[in-house]
Amino acid sequence: MKGKRRLRSPLILAALSLGLILTFLSSLALGAVSIPLSEVVTILLGGIPQKLPWIDIIFKFRLPKALTAMLAGSALATSGLQLQTLFHNPLAGPFVLGISSGASLGVALIVLAVNLIGGSSLFSSLGILSNFGTVIAACIGATIVTSLVILAAQFVRNSIALLVLGLMFGYATSAIVSILLSLSSAEQIQTYLNWTFGSFAGVTWNQLPIFAIVVLFGMAIAWILAPKLNPLLLGNDPAQSLGISIQRLRIWILVSSSLLAGVVTAFCGPIAFLGVAVPHLCRGLFRTADHRWLVPAVGLVGAILALVADTIAQLPKNSILPLNSVTALIGTPIVIWIILKPRSLSQ
Repeated sequence: MKGKRRLRSPLILAALSLGLILTFLSSLALGAVSIPLSEVVTILLGGIPQKLPWIDIIFKFRLPKALTAMLAGSALATSGLQLQTLFHNPLAGPFVLGISSGASLGVALIVLAVNLIGGSSLFSSLGILSNFGTVIAACIGATIVTSLVILAAQFVRNSIALLVLGLMFGYATSAIVSILLSLSSAEQIQTYLNWTFGSFAGVTWNQLPIFAIVVLFGMAIAWILAPKLNPLLLGNDPAQSLGISIQRLRIWILVSSSLLAGVVTAFCGPIAFLGVAVPHLCRGLFRTADHRWLVPAVGLVGAILALVADTIAQLPKNSILPLNSVTALIGTPIVIWIILKPRSLSQ
C-alpha cells in the first residue's frame, strides 16, 4: 500500500504535465481561425505549414497569450495555496490582502484621474495611457498595498488580524476607485472596466520577459518555502517547536504571494477564483496536504485551467467573453462545494 501511495503523486504529476502540453497545443490551435494540431507542431518546430498566415497567427497572437495564461494561472494558484496555509482559511485567495484593489487603484488613478486635471491629451502624448503605462500604474498600486501589509505583519502576530487588515486596505482602495469612477467620463470608465474584465492577450513579447521573471522569482520562493509550510498546518506553536521562525516565514509568504498576485493583476487585470479553487482541486486529487507535492501540482493545474478559461473565452466567433466571467463559472462550483462539504474546509 505504501509503495502505491509513493507512486501515486509522481504519476499524477506526470499526467498533469502531459495534460498541460496538450492543453497548450490546443489553445494554439483553437480560435476564430482553427489550425490543425499537426500544423501547430510543425510551426513550433520551425517548419512550413500549409497556409503561411498561420505562422503569424500563432507567433504574433496566440503563443504570447498562451505563455501568459500558463504563467498567470500558476502564479495565482501558488499564491492562493500559500495564503490558505498561512491564514488557515480554505477560502483565502490572492486578493484577500487587498493586492488586487491596490492595483485597481493604480489603474484608476492613471486612467480616470486625468479627467480631473484636464490632462488627457498630455498623458496620451507621453504614452502614460498605453498598455505598459497601465501596467506600471497597477504595479505601483499593488506595491503600496503590499508594503503596508508587510509592514503590518511586523507588528501584528495574529494571522486573522492581518487578514482583516488586508481586507480593510482593500475596502479603502475600492472606495477611492468608486469616487474616481463617479467623477470620470463615460469613455474613461469604459477603459477602466475593460481592464477589470481581465485578459491574457494584453501582454506583448516585449513585456513577457519581465512578467515571466517576476512570476518565476515568486514561484522559486514558494518552492523553497514548501517544506516549511507543512509544520505550519499544525499551528504556530508546533511549528515554532520544530525550529521554524513564524514571523520570518510569514514575511516570505507575503512577499511571494504578493509578487505573484500583484504582477498578474498588473499585466492581466484582476483574475478571480483560480487562486481559491485550484489548491482545493489539488488536495482532492493528490489526497494529501504535503506542500512538497502541492506546490508543483497547483502550478500545473493553475496553468491548465487558465488555458482552458482563455480558450473558452475565445470560442464566440464575433466577440470575446470577459475572462473573469469564465473563471468565475469554473471556480464558483468549486467554492460552493468547499462551503457545503465540511471536511473540505480542513487543511
